[in-house]
Amino acid sequence: MTTSSRGLILSWLERTGETTTLNFAERSPSGWTAPVMVTSGKLVTNYADVPSVLRMSDGTLAAHWTKVTDPRREGTDLLLSFSKDDGRTWSPPVSPHHDGTPTQHAFATLFELPTKRLGVIWLDARAYDLDQTDDLSLRYAAFDTSWKQTADQPIDGRVCECCPTSAVVTADGVLTAYRNRSDDEVRNIYTSRLESGTWTQGQPVHDDGWMIEGCPVNGPMLSARGRETVVAWFTSKNDIGQAYAAFSSDAGRSWGHPIRLDDAGSLGRVGVVLLDDGSAVASWIEVTDNHAQFRIRRVDRSGTRSPAATVTDVPMSVTSAYPRMARFGDELVFAWTERASSKEDEAESAQHVGMAVARVPR
Repeated sequence: MTTSSRGLILSWLERTGETTTLNFAERSPSGWTAPVMVTSGKLVTNYADVPSVLRMSDGTLAAHWTKVTDPRREGTDLLLSFSKDDGRTWSPPVSPHHDGTPTQHAFATLFELPTKRLGVIWLDARAYDLDQTDDLSLRYAAFDTSWKQTADQPIDGRVCECCPTSAVVTADGVLTAYRNRSDDEVRNIYTSRLESGTWTQGQPVHDDGWMIEGCPVNGPMLSARGRETVVAWFTSKNDIGQAYAAFSSDAGRSWGHPIRLDDAGSLGRVGVVLLDDGSAVASWIEVTDNHAQFRIRRVDRSGTRSPAATVTDVPMSVTSAYPRMARFGDELVFAWTERASSKEDEAESAQHVGMAVARVPR
C-alpha cells in the first residue's frame, strides 16, 4: 500500500494459468475505485518482494514490478512504468539499472523526492559471483518529470540479500532503512540519508548482534512526519523472534532505545505509522503455541505500550503472511493475504486479499 494527498493505493497480483496481472485500486473518502490493470505477463510472484503503485503529487502514477531473466541464478530485472491518465494507459517499461547482468534486481521501494521527482531503491546483485563474492548492494536511481533517469548510485555495498527495503521523506530529505550484512554475518538494521545528492554512510539503528548465515526475509519499515521518524524491525534473540520499534527526533540521525512490540514471540513482517501526537501504531505477526496473529499496538517514545489488538489470524506458513498497514486521513487500513478455503494443501487453495479498516486513535 502507498499513500498520497489524494488517497491510498492497494496493489496486488492475480494469476490465471501462466499469466500474472498487477492490479490496483485507490481508496478515497468516497470509497474504493474499481480495479485497474497495470501490466500482465510472466511477472515474478514472491510473498516478500511485491510490486507497487505510487501516485505522485502531480497525479502521475508510477508502478514497479520484476521479471525473471535467469532462473538458475535467481536473476530478475526491475521494471518501472508511468501513467498520466489514472492507469488507463502506461508507458513502455524501463529499468533503473544498466549493468546488463542476469542477476537479482529486486525488493524495490518507490518514493517521491522533495524535488517532485521519482526515486527508487532496490537490492542489486550485479557483483555477485560464487567464485569471488556473494555481496549484494543497495542502489538508488531517480527520474525527472519527463522520466529521464538522473541518478544511479550505490547506497551500501553489502546488504542482506532478500529483506524488503523502506524509504520515507522527512523534513531533512529522504531516509532509507534496510538490513545490512557485516563480514561476520551480523545483520543489523541500518539507515542512510540522501544529502545534497549523496547518500550518507549507513549506520545501525541498534546493535542487535544477530548473526545468521542466511537471509531472514524480514525488512524494516519507516514512517515520518517532519523530522519525527519511527522505524520498526525484526530480530532474533536466543532463538526467539522479536519485533521492535525506535523513535528519532532528528530525521534518523540518531535513534532512541528499542521498544519491544510483541509479547511472547514474533515472525516479524512489521509495519509502523506515526500519529499526529508523535506516538505510533506498529504491527507485527505474533506467534504463540504454533498460532500466528496479525497484531497492532500503540507505542510512544517513552516506551509506553497500549494493549495489543489482533487484526486477524494468519497462517503459520512462511510464504503466506506479509501483512501491510497504511494511514490515510483518519483511517488505518490493513491488508493481508489469506487462503480462500479451508483446504490443508495450500498449493490447491486459492488465495485472496483480506482487508480491515480502523479509526486512527486519538
